[in-house]
Amino acid sequence: MPELAPTLAVIGGGQLARMMAQPAIALGLPLRLLAEAPGVSAAQVIPDHRVGDHRDLATLREVTAGCPVVTFDHEHVPTEHLHALEADGIAVRPGPDALVHAQDKGVMRERLAALGVDCPRNAIVTGPADVEAFGLPCVLKTTRGGYDGKGVWFVEDTAGWAEACAEAFAVAEETGVRILAEERVDFRRELSALVVRAPSGQAAAYPVVASTQRDGICHEVVAPAPDLDPDLATHAQQVALRIAGELGVTGVLAVELFETTDGRVLVNELAMRPHNTGHWTQDGAVTSQFENHLRAVMDLPLGSPAPRARWTVMVNILGGPDPEVGRLWDGYPHAMARDPQLRVHLYGKEPRPGRKVGHVNAYGEDLEDCLERARHAAAWFRGDLGNESE
Repeated sequence: MPELAPTLAVIGGGQLARMMAQPAIALGLPLRLLAEAPGVSAAQVIPDHRVGDHRDLATLREVTAGCPVVTFDHEHVPTEHLHALEADGIAVRPGPDALVHAQDKGVMRERLAALGVDCPRNAIVTGPADVEAFGLPCVLKTTRGGYDGKGVWFVEDTAGWAEACAEAFAVAEETGVRILAEERVDFRRELSALVVRAPSGQAAAYPVVASTQRDGICHEVVAPAPDLDPDLATHAQQVALRIAGELGVTGVLAVELFETTDGRVLVNELAMRPHNTGHWTQDGAVTSQFENHLRAVMDLPLGSPAPRARWTVMVNILGGPDPEVGRLWDGYPHAMARDPQLRVHLYGKEPRPGRKVGHVNAYGEDLEDCLERARHAAAWFRGDLGNESE
């Protein structure tokens, strides 16, 4: 009787966990999911799931019982709970000593500074006087809990200084998180260096990509980043690999970067899980970030990160201002007929304004063609095209 594969526990029921399901099936790897609510994105496709609170240690222990390894859809499980799971003999991947650098931006900045990694100028601030002393313009961020533009305040000048400080420090007082001030970087564009690392130390680096943000949310990714100096691309990959090794990351690490106008890269954020800037790999790379994350956390040999085509463009599908206008499932006939090579990934989410409900990937040899195809399809699903005749 052949030995069955061990069950991997996944904490968090969002679209990242959902997109782990397909490569898990191909690998013959059973998943057990802790979902935050019934019917969330990943719970729709992973039959073995429980509903519960990731902040409750008893729930975490129940879900991980009999699972040799646990990994994550998000970075919000309390660090002390991860240490407790490790003490129970479960391999937590990425481990709590690594994951805290993605959970807490203050800890991350302190560690990267100690490693000599280039970052924007930054400081922990405890009140408006500290912000004024730090200097304007600047960005205020909660050290924990912020994502997709939440927990971030842009302070352009003294006119908006008092309101931003009042909001930021009110959140700090209510939640107990710290506030980090960072300089406003004069950057050309945002890049992302995505790497994956196994417990054995084997690591792989995907091509560096360019990402475009709208309202703090990733909108579009081009792989590889157009017109990126090859030496700078190699340097960005080396920085990401070094961070993964120094922090002991297991699984995918996304290092979000600023490419400055004077030809440097500065580390903006870290994410220790599959990442929006790596969704292009589902259709544009030999091994997707989701499969390689599973391979890494289960300590299997990593797959090739090489691109399948010269260019791949990913565009997110966001909920529009009118939920009744978006097409989602009804958008397939037009999008697929217009572009038979298009790849569409929907998350099973109810559309809300600005909510990520899916993405499209277009790949090929001509960048402008890929951009047009991906942008058209995403706009069609969102409901931004064709309504004038309806």
